[in-house]
Amino acid sequence: MQKVEKLWPGFFYHIFNRGNNRENIFYEEKNYRYFLHLWVKYIVPIAETYAYCLMMNHFHFLVRIKESIKTLEVVDVSLYISQQFSNLFNAYAKAINKEYNRTGSLFQARFGRKRVSNEAHLYNLIHYIHFNPQKHGFVEDFRDYPYSSYHAFLTNKKTRLARQAVIDLFGDIDEFINFHDRGNDYQNIQALVKNDDF
Repeated sequence: MQKVEKLWPGFFYHIFNRGNNRENIFYEEKNYRYFLHLWVKYIVPIAETYAYCLMMNHFHFLVRIKESIKTLEVVDVSLYISQQFSNLFNAYAKAINKEYNRTGSLFQARFGRKRVSNEAHLYNLIHYIHFNPQKHGFVEDFRDYPYSSYHAFLTNKKTRLARQAVIDLFGDIDEFINFHDRGNDYQNIQALVKNDDF
């Protein structure tokens, strides 16, 4: 059995999962909205969201666990953080099962999590997450995909994303866009996502 990575305050993580037997976890537009509603309820209090993409049968998030979690009076901080994610996925699965008269597990298994190892990993992971719908053939151009965080960086509309922190990582919005336009070469990130690529 593979050892499960613990989630700790102050670190970046790639969070991912897919449907059981690669089945869909999102059936229609309202499902995507509801999942993000639950994300705000369970995850926004404990983590900053740097990027995300929701696809029919899987999802990817890049988060940084908030340092303030250290001050909570809980026995095991890492366990508390993981439980918040589990609460989200359980709440979503119960709602989907009820709405669509289905039974059984919605998600493949325990959600995947991988700590971001360095700054290059961070840049490339943001690109990887946003490019994912094109990679899997959901759209011809990832910029046209509606259920990712990419467009939130190109506007001044209110968002719960850590928008300014992401833009600052790249230097400015032009560099953010240029980095995403650099092409579809996965050589730089393939080793970093080999265990969580769907």
